[in-house]
Amino acid sequence: MKPQWLRGLCGFLFVLLLSSGVQAAERKLAELKPAGGVAPKPLALKTLAGDTQDLARLKGKVVLVNFWATWCEPCRDEIPSMERLRARFAAQGLEVLAVNLDEPESRVRGFLEKTPMQFTVLLDPSKVAAKEWSARILPASYVIGRDGRLHYVAVGEIDWDAPATQKHIEGLLAGVVKKR
Repeated sequence: MKPQWLRGLCGFLFVLLLSSGVQAAERKLAELKPAGGVAPKPLALKTLAGDTQDLARLKGKVVLVNFWATWCEPCRDEIPSMERLRARFAAQGLEVLAVNLDEPESRVRGFLEKTPMQFTVLLDPSKVAAKEWSARILPASYVIGRDGRLHYVAVGEIDWDAPATQKHIEGLLAGVVKKR
């Protein structure tokens, strides 16, 4: 039979372990916040194919610009829902630009072999774009409407499958711009 203090310690550790698991499961996700329809900063970066992708060329489309890194767990966690969002709305004019922050191209390619993405991956090796866009916390997401204006921002992991999030994207795809 275990001494009383040992049973108490085991019980305490069990409750502590259980509560830490619940806290992790209840991690609060970011939400899209209105950005006021301002003009976004310029964005022209090299793709993994070696081409330059210029945001200005995508006017007329809804563009999700997402700053991320392979070492960022919330970034990795939101990739599947971002890919589903792209798949759902690509035919309606949604483009996703995933801007990798300050990592060697070889690391990004290695990550993509394990986690395929169908959206465009851009490289920001010197963090110039991240600084211009004020992407200080990863992931950082910016949604630009067909009018070329910045309409929504999210700092932190977001569930792109969430109905409220998809409603915002659908509104921009339909050309509906809410006055703020």
